[in-house]
Amino acid sequence: MRHPSLTRRGIVAVASLALASTAAVGGVAVASTADVTETEPVSTPVTINTPNGLLMSYVVNADTAGPGHTVVVETAVRKAGGVVVQSWPSIGVVIAHSTNGSFRADVAAAGGTFVESVGATRSVGVSEGTPAGLGATWTGAADYKNGAKKATNGDIEAETTPADTADPREAEQWDLQMIKADQAHAITDGSRNVLVGVLDSGIDRDHPDLVANLDVASSVNCTDAGRPTATGWEPTTSDHGTHVAGTIAAARNGVGIVGVAPGVRLASVKVVNDAGFIYPEYAVCGFVEAGLKHMDVTNNSYYVDPFEFYCEDQPDQYAAKEAVRRAVSWSTAQGVVHAAAAGNSAHDLSDKSSFQDTGSPDDGVAVTRTLNSGCHDIPTELDGVVTVSSMQRFPAGTLQSRLSSFSNRGLGSIDVAAPGSSILSTIVDKNGYGLKSGTSMASPHVAGVLALMKSVHPTWTPAQLVQKLRSQADDKACNAATGGPVCVGPVEDNSYFGEGVVDALDAVS
Repeated sequence: MRHPSLTRRGIVAVASLALASTAAVGGVAVASTADVTETEPVSTPVTINTPNGLLMSYVVNADTAGPGHTVVVETAVRKAGGVVVQSWPSIGVVIAHSTNGSFRADVAAAGGTFVESVGATRSVGVSEGTPAGLGATWTGAADYKNGAKKATNGDIEAETTPADTADPREAEQWDLQMIKADQAHAITDGSRNVLVGVLDSGIDRDHPDLVANLDVASSVNCTDAGRPTATGWEPTTSDHGTHVAGTIAAARNGVGIVGVAPGVRLASVKVVNDAGFIYPEYAVCGFVEAGLKHMDVTNNSYYVDPFEFYCEDQPDQYAAKEAVRRAVSWSTAQGVVHAAAAGNSAHDLSDKSSFQDTGSPDDGVAVTRTLNSGCHDIPTELDGVVTVSSMQRFPAGTLQSRLSSFSNRGLGSIDVAAPGSSILSTIVDKNGYGLKSGTSMASPHVAGVLALMKSVHPTWTPAQLVQKLRSQADDKACNAATGGPVCVGPVEDNSYFGEGVVDALDAVS
């Protein structure tokens, strides 16, 4: 069974999911409608039931980041009958659990103007329970530092490992040829100084193509209710993260395949729980930990559950979206650049009125939702995140391509495109290899190219990396398949491919 967020955003598969109880009554949050024009309708309300006695998870956003205001919010959480599960003072976000049915209203009243927004992060109760031994506020190590940045000593020469010998299945990797990674490897395989965080379902630590590049000390599990732990970051029910990791950095070692950046390091940042859900508190933890652990790049092949689109005019959704936005923004300020899958619903992200969301909330009973321009697929539609559409090889057996039929698109929404259909990479079963399709498979190609680029330009900021990635992409004109969605825009920047096909060779040249 494949969870929907890994289906629409990640692997393309037929998904079925036994759905639990529905949402029913509203919450409290300061909802921004800045992105919604006056002529647009409000999005379809989805209220979340929080009856007394049911353990629910909440995000509470302080009005200002920093220890001072965050401590006030923590106190308000306790006064409202909640437990502080995780506090992130650097972004002013507190994750709380409570069985108090009126927690949202009570914490807003107790915190006053110090509470910017509060919302439930799920439409169902907390399946994993509250982590044991919390007592007083628990905070991640060094999260008060507001992100001490990794020191650099100017541009250094990238470590070069020219591709003298091919790995056994490298000839099957047409995707690397399409983005010119095979040519880039003649210059460099990437630097060991570069660390890529794979925010996903975990990385198989025993896979022979991954073990040499896996940085265990930097790996972290965020699925314990959003509290970071040093254990549990390996895959349990899904090989999605292992497949993604192989595309990014499978080692050049005479075994199996080769990644886009086979010389860089990988960190497993587990944000997918055993049921396949990526809740807001998991994503917040993942992005902040990426900043704290000085990762250079993250790959995000998912959308944050339980909503495929988070709407600014819905209180619970706004609060969760704001927390994730803060985490992404803060980690970017620490030097982390983020690549994300555009999604697999074949939607036009630039026009939310052109379709309805029929699968949210995906952890309860879904409703058919009308959307507006204030509704966003996160993290891929957040500012500064590189949004990647998927291409398939067409005609078969060539290095020509067209948009994958499942891929989301949108003029001004897609940054770049990369191969995402029938991609060969590492899997958990028997430490083997398998084919998967989805924008989940396209995004790690871009994360790998960003890692190569960072290897040769270690002092470049995330903004510089994104700008160069976009400008170096190979222009690709619209080439809609018969009966497919309309592609609009010029060859330089269109709704299918954004600014073009990502180019690994230019990234290191």
